[in-house]
Order: sequence, then C-alpha cells, then structure tokens
Amino acid sequence: MSTFVYMVRHGDSPKDGNERTRGLTEKGYLDAQRVTALLKDEQVDAVVSSPYLRSILTVEALAKQIGKEVLVMEDLKERVFSSEDNRVSDKELYPLLEKSFKDPNFTFQGGESNADCQKRAVNVLIELLHTFKEKRIVLGSHGAVMTLMMGYFDSRYDLKFLHSTSKPDIYKMEFNNQELVSVQRLWGQGDRIRVPQ
Repeated sequence: MSTFVYMVRHGDSPKDGNERTRGLTEKGYLDAQRVTALLKDEQVDAVVSSPYLRSILTVEALAKQIGKEVLVMEDLKERVFSSEDNRVSDKELYPLLEKSFKDPNFTFQGGESNADCQKRAVNVLIELLHTFKEKRIVLGSHGAVMTLMMGYFDSRYDLKFLHSTSKPDIYKMEFNNQELVSVQRLWGQGDRIRVPQ
C-alpha cells in the first residue's frame, strides 16, 4: 500500500505584509475553493500546513469538509530569506533563489540556506510518512520549501521547476515507505474543477 502526499502551494496573497500573517487575495480565496473541490473526493485522512496564514487558508476549507482540524507544523514554514518579517520583493528574491540553488549553503545574514530549510522540512515530511503510513495527507505549503522537499526525493524538482509552478498548485506524490514512486500535477485542469455555487 502507498502513502500519498498532496503538496498544495498556497493561493495568491497580497504583495506586502508580514510573512506569517499575510492572508489571501480575493483570487486566492476563490482558488482555495477550487483546491477543496479538486481534493474533496481523494479520501484525505489528514490536512497539515505551514504555520503561515496563506497556507492554512488555502487548505482550511478542505479540512472542515472532511471533519478534521488543520495540523500546523512550524518546520513546514517557507524558507526564511532574511531576518525581516516582511515579504522579500520579487526583484530581490529572484537573484537570491538563483544563488541558493547553485549553492545550497548560501544565505543572507539572518536568513536560512536551502540546505537548512530542506533539512527541517524533510524531517517533518518523513515523520508524516511514518505517522500516516498508507494514508493520504494534504500538505499546505509554499513555493521554495515545497520544491526543496520534492527535490530531496528527486533532483528534477529544482529552480526551473519552482519557476514553473503556480499559486495555488497541487502535486500528488506517491510514496512506498520513504521512496518516491510517482508525482502527478493535479492543478491546471481548470475545466474539470467545479466549485458548487
């Protein structure tokens, strides 16, 4: 029997504000409804999330629909790019990501390297694979940390992959114990996703 992890990158969020408390835009809320509609028939056993509000809000309705609470895990938070609590601008972020994926130990002062972020997040994911063995877990996440977790199991999930993802996005990962067997992108099939009115 396989264990399935549904990596859900959060929906669109405001460009400014605190990293931890930024919520979703109107589009982000609408897309969160689509995430719920897409995953409601997947027989999900648990919903886990980064502690950042935008991730929780993206998967919260799904958790309610299946009668579960969102399990918030601190070490699933987005990679810490700087000591500031506010969002790093795209202009600053892209060169930082380029350097980080070339050198996994590169970091700005007060920030976190790709290597450190990957280690903390993968430790949680491995724990979840053990705790929810042969179950189905939805994991509310962020672009960089999601890519680093996926890249731990398969190096094809790299910076190019990160740039190809959307907000939100969903990847269904199948595991046999801790071995990644397959990955299927579920988002981007808009014509098939119907949100009840």
